[in-house]
Amino acid sequence: MSMVSQPDGRPEEPPDTATGPVHGRPGHGAGHGSGQDPAHGSGDTTAHGSDGATPSTSTSASVSTSTPTAASASAAASDARHRLTALQGLAALSLDAMASVAYGPESIVLVLAAAGGYGLGFTLPVTLAIAALLAVLVASYRQVIAAYPDGGGSYAVARTHLGRRTALVAAASLVLDYVLNVAVSVTAGVAALTSAFPALYDDRAGICLAVLLLITALNLRGIVDSAKAFLLPTAVFIGAILTMIVAGLFRDGPASTVTADGHASALAPHATAVGALLLLKAFASGCSALTGVEAVANAVPSFRAPAARRAQRTEVALGALLGVMLIGLSVLIGRFHLQPVEGVTVLAQLADASLGHNAAFYVVQFATMVLLALAANTSFGGLPVLMGLLARDNYLPHVFGLKADRQVHRHGVLALAAVAAVLLILSGGDVNTLVPLFAIGVFVGFTLCQIGMVRHWRLDRSPGWRGKTLLNGFGALLTGVSAVVVTATKFTEGAWLIVLALPLLVLLLEAVHRAYARIGERLGLGRVPEPPHRARSLVIVPVSHLSRLTCEALNAAVSLGDEVVAVTVTHGAPEDRQAAEALRRDWELWNPGVELLELPSVTRSIGRPVAAYVTGLTARRPGTRITVLIPEAEPAHLWQRLLQNQRGAVVAHAVRRDTDAVICRLRFRLEADARMW
Repeated sequence: MSMVSQPDGRPEEPPDTATGPVHGRPGHGAGHGSGQDPAHGSGDTTAHGSDGATPSTSTSASVSTSTPTAASASAAASDARHRLTALQGLAALSLDAMASVAYGPESIVLVLAAAGGYGLGFTLPVTLAIAALLAVLVASYRQVIAAYPDGGGSYAVARTHLGRRTALVAAASLVLDYVLNVAVSVTAGVAALTSAFPALYDDRAGICLAVLLLITALNLRGIVDSAKAFLLPTAVFIGAILTMIVAGLFRDGPASTVTADGHASALAPHATAVGALLLLKAFASGCSALTGVEAVANAVPSFRAPAARRAQRTEVALGALLGVMLIGLSVLIGRFHLQPVEGVTVLAQLADASLGHNAAFYVVQFATMVLLALAANTSFGGLPVLMGLLARDNYLPHVFGLKADRQVHRHGVLALAAVAAVLLILSGGDVNTLVPLFAIGVFVGFTLCQIGMVRHWRLDRSPGWRGKTLLNGFGALLTGVSAVVVTATKFTEGAWLIVLALPLLVLLLEAVHRAYARIGERLGLGRVPEPPHRARSLVIVPVSHLSRLTCEALNAAVSLGDEVVAVTVTHGAPEDRQAAEALRRDWELWNPGVELLELPSVTRSIGRPVAAYVTGLTARRPGTRITVLIPEAEPAHLWQRLLQNQRGAVVAHAVRRDTDAVICRLRFRLEADARMW
């Protein structure tokens, strides 16, 4: 029979034939752990025993165990290909630390220059103190990697030993440091480029964004692909710096001073005294060379198995190379009696003095420029993993915990790129605007990590724990003092922004956590739910014409529901009435056994009449589970989607906004036509 609407505008309602609830033993899989997604329910589908209860003997469940297959082995091999080796980890996660040799020694020299030539004589002692701190940090982070193989570094340590709030401070400091590292690295690399090609100076902001886009694209392909791409520039830079150091050690005097000739000296005249505060400031400034040391510990899950051991090797290699380069450059500064000059970096002067003003000099400069720009990759390797851990602990949206096929935290990568792009635009690509904000966060993270490891050793009491405790305690003292000094000396230059941003970011993380807690409470996570019961099901199918799509929609609807109603929205215009009458005639001829109900609409709205009908039906039949099944054609070609009218999306939006009905969107795939281009 043809189905027409009743006078009161409601479909015929057949007798209630819904069966009673299907009783059964309630499932015991309750949500547990903080890594669940309250917005989507627990992902744990494994049944867990409750209070030691024994399953009823009247029901049985079969448990199957799977054995390794060729497919699983292939998947494991594919997963391993998208993870780092120790060498690749050095290229992907150490660029920030490696590139810091371009500005770390210079930061020391610029501070000591305030005490004249006498002050420059303390360059090597200050560098040795920084190298000692580097050794402490490397030893500490090796232990962090072993103790926390899931990554997280300072955040993981503080979360375990220093409490939730302190852990959030550590996480926030690392987030700020990683974001600023991207902006500073890119602007520093572009500054080196514009120094060599002054004509590009006015375009530096656009060049910065282009470099950021390139690094982001490489990281979206996977950390292994980015590591492979950056392996050669890293090797060239390390080789060039070590060659320069070795060549300089065999010289009695500078091979060339062409680079510094004609430039004004930045040395303070008639200064012969060096105070403790000046040395402390030089030490704190030089500690900028230590940024990036923590990146390996934050990204342990990105390594191939055994991940912890490979990460430890990478950490040691990073510390050894960085220490050798820092000490070597400081020795050359004293050997050649170099002075800071306006407009020329100390590294450029050292390259000139050690290698001469020739092709080797330009190789060092070009390698430095490239590595400075690519040093942003350290943040792309470390921050997305940290954001994934924060998302797992419900402090960031859970989308940041998702991984793509290539083991990429894609949303973390894109978020980092977006924030860094905003900083680049606001700063106009000027590195001097961003440098005062840099390195404060990393010292906070260093200090909290060291304090946490002190508590770790005191609780662990493994062999040698006293020595390890003293080592970490001494490191915490040094990095804590450095954090205070750097913040105080750079406060008026912009560091106040970090002092303000850090607590605000902590408050934001806590706000996200509270929101997830409220969602989890309403969803009843962690509690055994009531036994499932069956409710009468009514499926509503919006239609506008007869087609194979309509047929497929009704096939799905009658399979899902006890009762199915098709609805069509009609308008009062003459041409619309003709179309509605034609649809009714065709429906009567087809006679699918499903009623077609007309929903009159004064306006041209499509979604609101359907939502209003669902709302009224819910009020009249409160015990019925209502589903709105929306059929949609999915074109074979992407460009053909531009031809769709988006009626399904409009209806879905209105129903979701105004009702609690279940929305089911049926996709009918269209086969490709050979004649289509």
